[in-house]
Amino acid sequence: MNRMSKKLNKKGFTLAELLIVVAIIAVLVVVSVPIFSSKLEKAREAADVANMRAAKAAAAALYLSDESSVSEGKSYYYDADNGVLEESSSGISGYGQGTKTKGGISYGDYYTEITESKGKIIKVTITPPKEIDEDVTIKMEWVEAGSTT
Repeated sequence: MNRMSKKLNKKGFTLAELLIVVAIIAVLVVVSVPIFSSKLEKAREAADVANMRAAKAAAAALYLSDESSVSEGKSYYYDADNGVLEESSSGISGYGQGTKTKGGISYGDYYTEITESKGKIIKVTITPPKEIDEDVTIKMEWVEAGSTT
């Protein structure tokens, strides 16, 4: 009877039990890290695509406004902080976040899931139609911040 009460009053965990718990936690971490990193890349790419859509909307607004005279092939740079197009890229810090890791987000021919945009800005080129029945063309590309080409 005395021997039985010693076994029942044993407190704490054995080393084997602790090692099993640590092993289970390690397996969960190993499984969850790739899932988390792919979701993080998808969020970065979604932010880049949202900026591209906003840049295209700003370009359309600039073209349609009476204040601006958009000339053939003139390039503008999208300032994501202020949501406007600038004629110069100076003073615009890089806001692109996507890397070459595949996140699964794309936006037409302008942005694929392996587009490298980290630290870059959007260059927008507006081409007015030559004929009355043509549409305006808006091209976008990611360029280095401070670049004027």
